[in-house]
Amino acid sequence: MGKQYQVLARKWRPQRFDEVVGQDHVITTLKNAIEQNRLAHAYLFVGPRGVGKTSTARIFAKALNCVKGPTVTPCGTCDNCVEIAEGRSLDVLEIDGASNRGIDEVRELRDTVRYAPSRGRFKIYIIDEVHMLTKEAFNALLKTLEEPPPHVKFFFATTEPHKVLPTILSRCQRFDLRRIPTPAMIQHLRKIAKAEKIQISDAALAAIARGAEGGLRDAESTLDQLIAFCGDRIEETDVLSMFGLAAQDQLTGLVDALIEGDVVRALRVVRDLDEAGKDLQRLLADLLDYWRHLLVLSLGEAAASELDVADSMLETMRRQAQRLDTDTVLRVLDVLSAAENRIRYALSKRLVLEIALIKAIKSRQAVGLDAVIRRLTELKTLGAAPAPASTPVGQPTGRSAPTDAAKPNAEISLEDLWAGAVEHLGKVTPLAKSCLVGTKPLGWSGAILRVGFDPEFADRMEFVMHARNLEVLTAFLRERLRRDVSIKFEPCDELRQAPGTTHESPSAAPSALAAEARPAARGPANTVAAAPVNMDEFRNDPMIKKALEIFKGSIVEVRK
Repeated sequence: MGKQYQVLARKWRPQRFDEVVGQDHVITTLKNAIEQNRLAHAYLFVGPRGVGKTSTARIFAKALNCVKGPTVTPCGTCDNCVEIAEGRSLDVLEIDGASNRGIDEVRELRDTVRYAPSRGRFKIYIIDEVHMLTKEAFNALLKTLEEPPPHVKFFFATTEPHKVLPTILSRCQRFDLRRIPTPAMIQHLRKIAKAEKIQISDAALAAIARGAEGGLRDAESTLDQLIAFCGDRIEETDVLSMFGLAAQDQLTGLVDALIEGDVVRALRVVRDLDEAGKDLQRLLADLLDYWRHLLVLSLGEAAASELDVADSMLETMRRQAQRLDTDTVLRVLDVLSAAENRIRYALSKRLVLEIALIKAIKSRQAVGLDAVIRRLTELKTLGAAPAPASTPVGQPTGRSAPTDAAKPNAEISLEDLWAGAVEHLGKVTPLAKSCLVGTKPLGWSGAILRVGFDPEFADRMEFVMHARNLEVLTAFLRERLRRDVSIKFEPCDELRQAPGTTHESPSAAPSALAAEARPAARGPANTVAAAPVNMDEFRNDPMIKKALEIFKGSIVEVRK
């Protein structure tokens, strides 16, 4: 009878700390604890399935009980190491929490704790899926766990730490194991394939890693199954047929269709995948993950190091992210996330996915509120720029005539500059212009233009200092002066009116302006009636017309 076959997941199970894949943060801490002789009596290893929780616990047990130990490099050849690796050590007991979850089993364990180890340095209990223990079993374990004999160590492993009693958690050192990064998983699978003399393409390795979702044991089991199915040569199509996944180029093509707004192409990809028997729910999950990568890339290259993406795909994703802005990616993600919740229970998964793709394309073409406001500001600032104050004698009119902005700054007096800014603001917000009648530029303080207000009308400053008004004024000044400036309004006694005179003011009284600038107080006694809106003037405003044309909008309601 020939040698019994050993599956890859067991054959390639790590036997030393350095062989554990993708858990450097845990391994480094355990090594330091051994070298510094700072060993706790209870450890809890947390993480999803197949990431190395029990394997790490076994290696830790070997490191403590090796004849050369405690050591960070157990020999693997002494009787203690061999017995632990084969699961037959009398001093390292592995207990399945799911099948030994009652209080009787824990009481039996508690009774054996006081006996010294037969051969090793420590008596070690490895309890897998510890969250499956009953509350009574946990309570029976508490006293022993809090004050165990010096020769006893507890290693717990669980995928659901929230189900473990807080009183147990507080008595353990906790280590959270991560999902295995895709590049590290691909490298490990390539190493196994080479040792097993299997030819496998990079695309197939990437597909296995994608299907395993961070679980290395799942990836090894899949590779084992593929070898049995395909022999010594494995291609991407073999992996896709096993997982029901879409090919990477199909997924990339679907993302391109969303970016380009090509509904027909997107629906064609879904139809082809559905007819090929692919899992559409899994396709939506992959699509969500893909757009999450695009979101990270849209935030800047510095964030790219956080991505768990195969190197072969990273450059493609970079090119796609350059065609998108963060707001667009977020809107698409919102649509796909909502669809993911619905597709789980839908009778027609294809219908849900197709609707989601159409909505995603529509959201891709939408314009965010911030972009609308930004564009309107640009239109007001650039489209409403004032004409030159005068044309020099003999200077022909037309495009060749220089504007004030083209003149040297020395030719523009401060009073004329401010008057032009006020006039420009009036074309955007006539009410704000009326508040600035009688103001006077007082001079510069660095890059700050000081503007004086008659103290009698200082209450108008609150309205004028609205961010929208300041942006229009400073944009005009920046254009004329070709440098960054800001504005500071302040009362100025020199501008105080003589008795009996009034400022020219084509609009509301100061009290009405103050009401415009401040929210009205609650209650009927303090209510300020809003001035009526001239709808014809509003509809015929050239800026409003231009905005409606650009954004294909219509006026629904106008509020004062």
